Amino acid sequence: MSERDIDDRFEPPPAEEEAVSDDRSAEPERAEGREQQVRALVARLGRPHASGGTVIERAALLAEGADFDAVVAWILAHGGEPEARATTAPVRGLYGPRSDGGGGESQAPRRFVLPRGAMDD
Repeated sequence: MSERDIDDRFEPPPAEEEAVSDDRSAEPERAEGREQQVRALVARLGRPHASGGTVIERAALLAEGADFDAVVAWILAHGGEPEARATTAPVRGLYGPRSDGGGGESQAPRRFVLPRGAMDD
């Protein structure tokens, strides 16, 4: 057995090249398919909110492993908003300044709230 025979056995098979087309008609189908995927993800992870809409936890979106930025963009495009955090009174005392995470810094929202009917589109 020669070195060439050994090298040929361990080389990956040649990749099949996809046909590149200038046809733009497939792009709307892909966009609609992506839209349906994001809608299904939000429907699965969302829960009813007191306002009548749907609430989605940021941690659930991150844990899902989906394209987080694309999902958040979809939520915002459909009227969703980051849920406002409740403000608490500052804690005084020896450990007070440390308890709020350094104070005044903006933090990522924990949840996103979609309005009523946003999932009905």
